[in-house]
Amino acid sequence: MLTLNRRKFVQASVVATGALATGLARPALAQSGPIKIGWLPALTGASSSTGIGIGRGVAFGVAEINAAGGINGRKIELIIRDTQSDPTKAVNAASELTRSEKVNVLYGPGNSGEALACTAVIARSRTPQVNPCFVDELMDVEKYPLAFRAAPSNQQVGAAANRYVLEILKIKEAAVISDTTGYGTASAKAFVPMLTAAGGAVVYQGAIDANQPDLLPDMMRMRSAGAKAIMPWSVNPGLLARILNVRATMNWDVPVVGQTTLGSGQTRALLDRPENWEKVYQTNFRSCCFSDGGNLPARTADFVGRLKAAKVETADTLLWWVAAGYDVAGLVASAVKSGAETSDQIAAYWNSGKPHPGVYGDYVWTPRDHNGYPDNDVVMSQANSFQDGMFKLAPGYAS
Repeated sequence: MLTLNRRKFVQASVVATGALATGLARPALAQSGPIKIGWLPALTGASSSTGIGIGRGVAFGVAEINAAGGINGRKIELIIRDTQSDPTKAVNAASELTRSEKVNVLYGPGNSGEALACTAVIARSRTPQVNPCFVDELMDVEKYPLAFRAAPSNQQVGAAANRYVLEILKIKEAAVISDTTGYGTASAKAFVPMLTAAGGAVVYQGAIDANQPDLLPDMMRMRSAGAKAIMPWSVNPGLLARILNVRATMNWDVPVVGQTTLGSGQTRALLDRPENWEKVYQTNFRSCCFSDGGNLPARTADFVGRLKAAKVETADTLLWWVAAGYDVAGLVASAVKSGAETSDQIAAYWNSGKPHPGVYGDYVWTPRDHNGYPDNDVVMSQANSFQDGMFKLAPGYAS
């Protein structure tokens, strides 16, 4: 049985930061030695919940492949740098991994604010990049031909949330709020015009610092503006929990519809009481939701069984984070097994237009479109149905 000791894994994988090397040439994969995957999570700081969850999946995927003999007999070396939720540190780490460590593929950064700062740096190094972030601007096949999104775009996420508010909850008046990170501000900028174009009315819009302790004045302004739903966009569980706690204190019985972190184990742990999770619906994915009969998709059920056997925790996070990270090792492995040796060959393999099956989803990329996640798999789920990072679909969805 494969058992993953998280502490030992991190100690073995996180290498001390060294001097940066220069040069943009990307050599072909060596015929021997490890295949290097760089991973840029925020393991500390305001955006760390995502990085911690995804990181468990990345580590498990690499460990499984290595335990089975590696890729064509070669092990994967996972090289991790903690960005500390800081875009500047993320840029420095990306430069180190691509130029000094010369990783063969870079995964991340794990949140959009850092990815916005890093993607051009990674592109200049000619390193294939797999991105788990939602912000639309991160994908541009002309500017970033080696960057691939293995997650939905903001257009997909926003469409699911807006549809739920307008068509299922039958609410038009919404307060759209975000944190002040690159992800939060970019998301609000994208979602507000989408909501209004679909017939909604944004009666209140604001950006709130994730560390702001007292949200009552902001929430009072939302209510006074006539908001009948709150749509928050942040990956910070502390901020999201405070929104839900203040809503309860105000006896303001309106639904909260928004970012996936609304349903995370970290957010749940910060609620004043479990009832504060009622009428909370977050974007999620069919692969990580139970059917009406209480079953998971077969591929997901098998994955969850292997996670439990390896003692990989999901009760304090989101399964989709773990599954998304897990799929990356498989994407790299399949490219190398196909004979891809250079960055361009890896990209050509991924650009085939054929599904690359994973647990989180089946990714389809072409030379003209690097948004690879299927539209129909982006759904809404019910936060208070949380079970080890998985959920029931939100009311109004058919499984």
